[in-house]
Amino acid sequence: MAQKNIAHGKEERRWCDSCGTLILGGSCSRCGSEGRIFQINSPGDIRPCMGDSISLVLSLFRDAFGTAEPLEGKALFFNKVPGEDRTDEIIANGTVLGILRFDMRSDRIVLEIRQPGADLFAQVAKKNIVVFGGMSGHLKGKSVPGENIVDVIGEFKAGDTIILKKGQKVGPGIALVDSGMMRAAEKAAKIRDLNAPSEIPVSPKADLKTFVEVNKDHIRRISRHAVKEIKRFLEEKNKRGLPITVSFSGGKDSLVAYGLASQASDRIDLMYIDTGLEFPETVNYVKAFALEHGNKLHIAEGRNGFWDNVDTFGPPAKDFRWCCKVCKLGPTTDMISEDFPDGTITVEGNRWLESYARSTIGFVTKNPFVPNQVNLNPIRSWCAAEVWCYILTFGLEYNPLYDRDFERIGCYLCPSCLSSEWRNTGRIHPDLYGRWEEYLHGYAEQRGLPKEYADMGFWRWKVLPPKMIQLSEEMQITLKPSKVSGPSMKMLKGASPCTAGGYSMEAIVNVPHSRDFSYVEDALRTVGDVKYSSEFEIALLKMPNGRAKLFGGGQVSVTAPDAKNSKKVFERAVKALIRSELCTECGICEKGCPRHAITIKGGMRVDPNRCNSCGRCEKSCMVVHYYDKLMESAGDGDNTCRS
Repeated sequence: MAQKNIAHGKEERRWCDSCGTLILGGSCSRCGSEGRIFQINSPGDIRPCMGDSISLVLSLFRDAFGTAEPLEGKALFFNKVPGEDRTDEIIANGTVLGILRFDMRSDRIVLEIRQPGADLFAQVAKKNIVVFGGMSGHLKGKSVPGENIVDVIGEFKAGDTIILKKGQKVGPGIALVDSGMMRAAEKAAKIRDLNAPSEIPVSPKADLKTFVEVNKDHIRRISRHAVKEIKRFLEEKNKRGLPITVSFSGGKDSLVAYGLASQASDRIDLMYIDTGLEFPETVNYVKAFALEHGNKLHIAEGRNGFWDNVDTFGPPAKDFRWCCKVCKLGPTTDMISEDFPDGTITVEGNRWLESYARSTIGFVTKNPFVPNQVNLNPIRSWCAAEVWCYILTFGLEYNPLYDRDFERIGCYLCPSCLSSEWRNTGRIHPDLYGRWEEYLHGYAEQRGLPKEYADMGFWRWKVLPPKMIQLSEEMQITLKPSKVSGPSMKMLKGASPCTAGGYSMEAIVNVPHSRDFSYVEDALRTVGDVKYSSEFEIALLKMPNGRAKLFGGGQVSVTAPDAKNSKKVFERAVKALIRSELCTECGICEKGCPRHAITIKGGMRVDPNRCNSCGRCEKSCMVVHYYDKLMESAGDGDNTCRS
């Protein structure tokens, strides 16, 4: 793909004006043209419009301007850009015509055209046109007074996208008032841009077959390179002959991973994680695919893990995805240890452009929580358009949900999905949609949260990002809960000098008592030496840098030589308490323990003769993430010594 224009946050792409579609390589495989360079916004993970997405784009232009004729039969592409929710650049004719955006205030997808969109539709639009005059100078970003309005064509609402005309110039704009109030308004419309019509060529009609033909040489080149990478690794690094697997999620990227792996090896097994929250289409597709292609399918089952734990942890969030370890990582480690006891080499579809977390992955990676698996990432540098072109080039059958205007396919209620995708889920699976909506509204009501917590997707974050804070303030939504439930902590005394000597800390930690207090003793063994009284439910923890007492009622007290160590001992003790009581029995700590000191029997059990308190199991535990959340709400406590 083309290089990034770092200075302006732009990416350069190429368009074949003769063939009417995107060029992924250096030239068109159909006509030989090097194409025309155009720019899209970063990160540039451009993808083709398919199925319902095409109908959606055409309907948006048709609703706005009374016709979609200039785009009918043309190659259309999306480019995802940052926004409150779904925000896609609409690309045709080798230029960005406008933005498709899910407006969370009106709960609908809206269109915002750009200069090329105004140029393309100015002569054919039947409505949403405003003609004005009497203004001079640089007009971009200015408002048009009602007294300058010459003509208003069609009926539209405030906030709608419109085409502005002034003399020979046209441009995109936004209506600031309804069409019937234009002439009387002090500010009738906002000018986004206004220029003489551009001379960008109008592309001929083109479809996905044209897209494949134009890029066949490029796709064969990059796929050959990926296959060579896989083969080279297997020849040089797989001396033990470990089985080759593909992490097959039912999504487009894992489908390409399968295609490449099957070209590199004739013995491929598929691994699928059925989280218990999968779309029915995905489950059916994965099973049918494995059967049709003759690949053994290994299924890791999350079963009812999500619903069993959601009352304890609350709705998962982008910044607190406890569900992934419960529904994915835990079942996966079980499946791999049982089906591949000697290990496996897994080809995956991870890509740099998917997320910031994956932007630096190499060809070979290892998950520290799955010690007997090596992962290969052959399409890490591919963009979504290359993924789709590969699928179409080699005729691989893909998940039918992609034709229903889904950009990503995972768990149907994943916090990482968009509100627009969630509304889409409601359209095709009202039963799945209804169950989660009912839970979210009940959760909000119990905690004194407004209905917008569920309706507008605020549940997707534990700590709101700036864009959502701005949205809540704009809509005057108060999100601070008035009722506290679930895990909580009251800090009685922060790290401070004590009359008995040294420093101390005290707090009351409220966590659900789902199991015997002896499990707290076991968790504390991963931290230091423990003495435990079952009669009085007291655990005494001794560490090199301090001591802690934990009581069955939730009281925690710590003493240490100085403030720094008192905080460290307090943190380790409280995390152990949380781990013991909130353990989901996912088994990740058990499989990751290098000394085999942990077993899962109704919770975490620790063999004191094997455990050396290395802390590795604590790092692998998803429930310890609750510690930071507890500390946020606990406050600093007072400085009164309670010894």
